[in-house]
Amino acid sequence: MSLDSVRAVADTVLYEGYLLYPYRAGAAKNRSRWQFGVLGPPHAVPAAFAEPPEMSMQCLLTPDGAGWITVRLRFLQLQSREVQRRRGDDHEPAERLRVGGTTLLSWDEAVEREITLPDLPVHGDAEFPVSVPGGEDVEPVHDGDGRPVGRVVRRRWPLTARVRTSAQADDGLLRLTVSVTNEHAERVPERESATRHSLIAAHLMVEAHDAEFVSVREPIPAARRCRQDRCWPVLAGPPGETRLLLGAPIILYDHPRLAERSPGDLFDGCEIDELLTMRVRTMTDHEKAEARATDPRAAAIVDRCDALDDDALLSLHGTRIDAEANTHGTRIDARTITHGTLVRLRPARRADAQDLFLAGRIALVNEVITDVDGGTHVAVVLLDDPAADLHDGYGRYLYFAPDELEPVS
Repeated sequence: MSLDSVRAVADTVLYEGYLLYPYRAGAAKNRSRWQFGVLGPPHAVPAAFAEPPEMSMQCLLTPDGAGWITVRLRFLQLQSREVQRRRGDDHEPAERLRVGGTTLLSWDEAVEREITLPDLPVHGDAEFPVSVPGGEDVEPVHDGDGRPVGRVVRRRWPLTARVRTSAQADDGLLRLTVSVTNEHAERVPERESATRHSLIAAHLMVEAHDAEFVSVREPIPAARRCRQDRCWPVLAGPPGETRLLLGAPIILYDHPRLAERSPGDLFDGCEIDELLTMRVRTMTDHEKAEARATDPRAAAIVDRCDALDDDALLSLHGTRIDAEANTHGTRIDARTITHGTLVRLRPARRADAQDLFLAGRIALVNEVITDVDGGTHVAVVLLDDPAADLHDGYGRYLYFAPDELEPVS
């Protein structure tokens, strides 16, 4: 069983907020990053504005036999990139360094970490320490003639954490608890140090062996008793897969997947690929140069957006992938409604104010749509709308459930 599809979704969690449009170090929104899943040092002073040090999730397992689980903890470790200019035999920090046609900027990067814990039985309690060392890398910088003009120094600070697991019987199932705690032992006096000693975008991937996960979205008492703290468990992998679980710092549905037509990650929450792509393409040459100098991932975004042809851009616009037309229509009482049927609107299902204003109006059914979950939706146009033909022409419809419609002669 491959974890690649789960890891691809998890990577979007890993880099959520890493770099936001306009993808430049000088942008105000990129001076305060790492929005989700940050486990801060426990001994930070209030002025450091550190995030809480712990997250935990509870999920459900079938207790078949002597099963076991594999837990993978994934997060980013802060890496400071400092550009230094050569001065005689020494170096001094610089905000930027231009070498030929390339600009180097000082910036906070991140290093991916994935810690795979030893296989654990689904019964009983266990805990494991996690230690990630710090370090320093020095990259010399030379001009076009090969003369040293500076260097790039990358520094990382050590991280210490602990993962704990426990399982309790619950109504014929096992309730598995997985928690992660930042255990940095030293006092942290200010915000910069707090970020350096944090686990950033922390999340969990859990794989079950000889056991299966049960969704916490199931309407069962055991699911309602599960408690989540900054980590939400969902079934992962393709639909029907029950041996993979993703514990994310944001709430997802079961079996999350990436949009097939997305050309690449844009690091923005609820991102709209077409909108952000067009905004990147309207950046000035100076702004694009600054973005490329900010981070290699920003450079990749700019280059990818610039390289998209018209067909690729068009594929991002208005593609419906979650429903199909139901050519047989749908039954309401003794009548079948389909394209061309007249109906009276009776909004009821969590109707908003706009729907309620339409109560009693007569509409013409354009199509009946079935979504991937088996739900039925009826697309209609108001019969007395003077722009009905226009709405019908470009496919702008009102949508109602079948039980919100009353067929009329």
